[in-house]
Amino acid sequence: MKTVFSYAWPYKWPIVIALFLMLLELSVELIQPLLIAKIIDDGIMAGNEAVIWTWGSVMMALAFVAFFSGVINSFFAAHAAQSFGFDLRQALFRQVQAFTMATFLRFPTSGLITRLTSDVTMAQNVLFMGLRIMMRAPLLVIGSLIMAFFVNVKLALFLVVGAPFLLIFLYFMAKKGVSYFSHVQHRLDRVNRVIQENLQAVRLIKAFLRGAYEASRFSKVSDLLRKDTVKAMRMMELILPILLFVMNASLMAVLWFGAIEVRDGGAQVGELVAIVNYAMRMTGAFSMFSFIIVAFSRAKASSERMEEVLLANEDLELHSSESTGLLRNEGDLKFDNVSFIYPGKLEPILDNVSFHVSPGEKLAIMGATGSGKSTLLNLIPRIFEKTQGKIYVSGTEVEDWPLKDLRDTIGLVPQQSILFTGSILDNLSWGDMEADVDELEEAAKKAQIHESIDLFPLKYGTRVGQKGVNLSGGQKQRLSIARALVRKPSILILDDSTSALDVKTETALWDALEGEEATMLVVTQKIRTAQGADKILLLDEGQVVGYGTHDDLMEQSALYQKIAESQSDEEVAADVTRNS
Repeated sequence: MKTVFSYAWPYKWPIVIALFLMLLELSVELIQPLLIAKIIDDGIMAGNEAVIWTWGSVMMALAFVAFFSGVINSFFAAHAAQSFGFDLRQALFRQVQAFTMATFLRFPTSGLITRLTSDVTMAQNVLFMGLRIMMRAPLLVIGSLIMAFFVNVKLALFLVVGAPFLLIFLYFMAKKGVSYFSHVQHRLDRVNRVIQENLQAVRLIKAFLRGAYEASRFSKVSDLLRKDTVKAMRMMELILPILLFVMNASLMAVLWFGAIEVRDGGAQVGELVAIVNYAMRMTGAFSMFSFIIVAFSRAKASSERMEEVLLANEDLELHSSESTGLLRNEGDLKFDNVSFIYPGKLEPILDNVSFHVSPGEKLAIMGATGSGKSTLLNLIPRIFEKTQGKIYVSGTEVEDWPLKDLRDTIGLVPQQSILFTGSILDNLSWGDMEADVDELEEAAKKAQIHESIDLFPLKYGTRVGQKGVNLSGGQKQRLSIARALVRKPSILILDDSTSALDVKTETALWDALEGEEATMLVVTQKIRTAQGADKILLLDEGQVVGYGTHDDLMEQSALYQKIAESQSDEEVAADVTRNS
């Protein structure tokens, strides 16, 4: 919890003020029984009305002080807690942004969402409640005991008889509570994961009529969360009855022996009333302990989960937002015996891959699913770090490039087109926030999407739904390509990014890209696309099994010949179908 609550340090003065006001309010509450005792003994019992009016007025004044202290305390406590929650959430989000992919894959997406939402809320609520009532409850118990001894030592002893038992019991319950609620938070992760998967695949679920199955799957994980939460809460509910039993037994002892002391002259009526008053306040404070332990247990479990993210410093992308400008990417790319193994795996996904692409050349990368094509592309901007070998960009190893400088010169179009909620203009600007409207339109024209945008009523102001739900697959791909072109990259990476385009549109796209001064790496399954490349890299199970021009591979590679023949047969069949 130390790491998480260190984010409250910038708000130390509001916290100090809130604590001071809480102690002021507490002091008033602890003084009141003494004043009541004085009014009873020196006023009511002695028949002195002046004492009653004087100390009654003092009590009223102190009550107003306590009231205003409580109101102002709430203001400062809320300010400190909300600001702390904001900073903590920001720190977690920045940390996630700094993760390498290897680190990111250690955490389920649903788990990160839970940490950024409910876990932060849990910690922020505990800070607020701590400044308002959570610290007040134990201090009220301790203060009441001390004041009880100040009033009458003999009667106060009855209030501390059960203290050792209560301390041991509360420690045990707090320890068990942390364990139980940590398990509850993990169950919540699983519920969030199922919800996330379901919402992302809603079209597929409807198409396959799997709504009932998904509802059943959600019901199972939700029921596990319910059972674990009930189990944890049931155990916590044991706290209050046991605390009240011990305190009520102590109170009965005070009343019984106090009455004897008053009768024998060993204590005054006011003293007995004061001790009973302190006992009642202790009982009320103890009744808060079950809530405090539940809140503390959940906050500690949440803090430990957040610390896993905040302390994951072993593998972060450390790069400045400022460009050094010392290296220039001319688009020359070379792989020298590069291998890669995913963290936690034994078999390499890439094995001794070597090739060279000169500035301005176009390299087509082909291979079956799982052959390592996308992984190879991810090594260039260092989304993943190679396991062995060397990768050179413009003659400099990628590790020697400042990460910002390297990625600023690369345009990446991923296999799955990702668009963000906002306008089409917002999505294009995402490629380069400083690009003007003319540059955005020029990129859209090259990507063959400008005419489609022009047909929308709001044109470039058209809103894009979540993940581009209101656009076709081809439109999303072309927008993704335009977004990459806006960057004016030295290396343009297209990871099977034209699969949804028809032949005419794809041909027009490649013609428009001929004028780009960029080295292009194109993952494709289409022989006709590969034919237009300067070189073709053929991968099979992570190894290079062919490298050269289309004509070279037609002569040298049996696998490439097989792919070409199968696609020729498909094209002939398609022609027959169209003509029939």
